[in-house]
Amino acid sequence: MGVRLRVMASLELDGLRKEFDGGSIVAVDDVDLSIDDGEFVTVVGPSGCGKSTTLRMIAGLERPTSGRIRIGDEDVTDVHARKRDVAMVFQNYALYPHKSIRQNMAFGLRMSTDLSKKERQERVTETAEMMGIGDLLDDTPDQLSGGQKQRVALGRAIVREPDVFLFDEPLSNLDAKLRTTMRTEIQRLQEELGITAVYVTHDQEEAMTMGDRIVILNDGKLQQAGRPKTVYENPTNQFVGGFVGSPSMNFLDVTAEPFGDGVQLTGANDDFAYDLTGGRVSAFGNIQRGSYVLGVRPEHVSVSDGGDQSAVPATVDVLEPIGSDNYLYLDLGESETGFEGDGAPDFIARVSTDVEPAIGDRVQVSFDESAVHLFDTETGEAVTAGEDAPVAAPQ
Repeated sequence: MGVRLRVMASLELDGLRKEFDGGSIVAVDDVDLSIDDGEFVTVVGPSGCGKSTTLRMIAGLERPTSGRIRIGDEDVTDVHARKRDVAMVFQNYALYPHKSIRQNMAFGLRMSTDLSKKERQERVTETAEMMGIGDLLDDTPDQLSGGQKQRVALGRAIVREPDVFLFDEPLSNLDAKLRTTMRTEIQRLQEELGITAVYVTHDQEEAMTMGDRIVILNDGKLQQAGRPKTVYENPTNQFVGGFVGSPSMNFLDVTAEPFGDGVQLTGANDDFAYDLTGGRVSAFGNIQRGSYVLGVRPEHVSVSDGGDQSAVPATVDVLEPIGSDNYLYLDLGESETGFEGDGAPDFIARVSTDVEPAIGDRVQVSFDESAVHLFDTETGEAVTAGEDAPVAAPQ
């Protein structure tokens, strides 16, 4: 195709902050982030975490309260949105209903370039063919399906050949099957065109599978940025550990008691005890006696019907088959009702389908020690040392 090849620009956010209502609401709190040329970065977090506000500031649709935004070598903090070389794809497609698909895709070129009409039409036609919508150019948006509209929105961004692509939850309005198809399409386009992209989503599966790096925000603060596998295996704090992954990481309040080359972890009312030994203990550094939060993902929990003296007894509360695996919801502890008191956390094990204990069965639970995490009860920060320590995002 004849789409112009170019070197995409890097993106730098330096102390980016956004306040509303005279400073009473801090939507984005001093975010620092560097994105390389051609890098695809996904941004994820709970509702209200500041991810869309950050994207709108990059686009020039919101003005930062403080901080700077650089695209390539240019500081664009005070540059009007129309003059920034960025293209944005929205959740609601933002197509002009009275214009044809051809006119929708050409509109940005007409407004932001000095290309001739013939050149604009050639670029639109080539991009539409690449997006598989070449036969729809004379239709209007109300004649298209949701997936076709999203392809038009993507094509309209691609045809401009901007420095940076911004995606604001672009697949949220599509059904699950089409979302998967479009996710693959965007990844293919990113690889083919070398797009420098920031992709905001509430769907952590999208964030984990699409991005070269994943960025996690909470309460306007950047919690961690890194390769998806790194973030998953080495969360920098308890929030990241609990937010990334489905089902969520299990957490238990424990007291640590060092002994020899190991650490004994004891739960509430001394109803739970587990000994950590070996290499994983050294990853935690010099653990002092005191309170911590134990974290372990469901897939790192194994269940048996007995025989392991170091395992933790538990009672099966719920068995949830999901097809490829079974989820076991467990009450940990010596008593058959688990921890005393209301609000005891469910402990989830993700096991193979041939593990099918009955409700109420007593089982033994063991952990993959290499995947056990400890978090500080006060700060929520991961307790690690040396090379195993996760790298937190700049605060």
